Amino acid sequence: MSDVIERAFSGAPSGGGIRYLIVALAVSAAIGSAQAAGGDAAALGTKLTPLGGEVAASADGTIPAWVAPGPQGGNWTYGQPRGQSWKFKGDKPLYSITSANVSQYEAKLSPGQLEVFKKVPGYRMDVYPTRRSCGVPDFVAENTKKNVGFAKLDADGLALQEAHLPGVPFPLPTTGAEVMWNMKMRYRGLGFNMPKDAAGISPRRGSEDWLHLGVDMFQHTPWGVKGSTLFSEVGRTEVETFFSYNEPAAFAGQAGVSSTKAGEQTTTYYYFPGQRRVRRMPSYSYDAPQIGLDNQATVDETNVFFGPLDRFDWKLVGKKEMLVPYNAFGAYDISAKIEDVAKRDFFAPEYRHYELHRVWVVEANVRDGMRHQAPKRLFYIDEDSWNLLMAVDYDKQGQIWKVREGFTIPVYETGSCDMEASVQFNLIDGRYGYDMTSIGAGKDDHQWLSETTSSPRLKADFYTSDNLRAISER
Repeated sequence: MSDVIERAFSGAPSGGGIRYLIVALAVSAAIGSAQAAGGDAAALGTKLTPLGGEVAASADGTIPAWVAPGPQGGNWTYGQPRGQSWKFKGDKPLYSITSANVSQYEAKLSPGQLEVFKKVPGYRMDVYPTRRSCGVPDFVAENTKKNVGFAKLDADGLALQEAHLPGVPFPLPTTGAEVMWNMKMRYRGLGFNMPKDAAGISPRRGSEDWLHLGVDMFQHTPWGVKGSTLFSEVGRTEVETFFSYNEPAAFAGQAGVSSTKAGEQTTTYYYFPGQRRVRRMPSYSYDAPQIGLDNQATVDETNVFFGPLDRFDWKLVGKKEMLVPYNAFGAYDISAKIEDVAKRDFFAPEYRHYELHRVWVVEANVRDGMRHQAPKRLFYIDEDSWNLLMAVDYDKQGQIWKVREGFTIPVYETGSCDMEASVQFNLIDGRYGYDMTSIGAGKDDHQWLSETTSSPRLKADFYTSDNLRAISER
């Protein structure tokens, strides 16, 4: 049976490929459901990690058994390059994948990764030893255990209704929506500060003109305070966001605030300096194009996926061992130069870091009566951290359109792992973009806040239209 699943996932080119795929998806989903149904809270921290991953090593030992990773950053202090302090910084690639040998590894690659090798000349993936570097503080583990049998989705099964936080709502998931909510509620501390967020879009075909963006950004997760908080006690608020463009000059001064509540479309206000006005953006969600990004990114492609789940049906396909971006410190290298990292067609391979890990596979298909530019999507979520590592979007003709990768790292401030930086290939337009990196930021690194401070950005009234107007007018 494992051979059937492997053939289907690797896209075996045979006349029975569709039948294999259907059978494999059904069997894999059943396996995932059986694992979850057969587990209970007592398995967390024993047979399962505190967040619900499998403790055991893979059959061939390539994925080691999980042990509590402990501190990962040595004597790191804020303002130093994170990767230079990582305990496994001396790891060297085991092998590299190129278009010449990709067929040897296709069983461990996503359809999107395989398509990138076909469409992007010179693309390379360097594969390193697998390091299961993701743990969580004790209070997150305790809340996760309390959520077994307690956390619940709403009547439609699409929005989180209640959970003990910070903690994983559904460590023993049985549905795709539960896996996506685990991703959404992964522990990231109380706030995430990006004073010099570096983003960009590669040139159009036949041009050499890059779009490079500099952004001051802050994300506030009010449920991330240490201890235990019910989701309902913070008004079911997922995240509050502030952003202000510093460059290019044409964007300077544009700013926005947004607030995202479970099951609701994000509320966004935007300041336009030329008009000196704050406007509500009622449709700035789902597949609406992000302002200023040359139609290369939609709102819900932020952080690989962002926003409500209600336009899709979410199918839990199962688990798979895959080569994924992991411990990928290159995208957070404050000492690097952007021109050394953002090459014409892809991020330089030495700034990407791949390992073999087990991931949950979720397939999203547009619901009846709904619409979306990408009617089918695949998502790959890490079993150890619930970070979203990869996504594949298909167009209306069933062709692979966009491929995203999120760069997970162990976060020294929180004792957990997070993914903020990402890249996206638009394989139809022949362009790619990068977002939320700290490349070239100097000492203004990304900063995860695990403690309450006096910062106004840690208060709900910072994310209002009145406050945006007050701090933006000039």
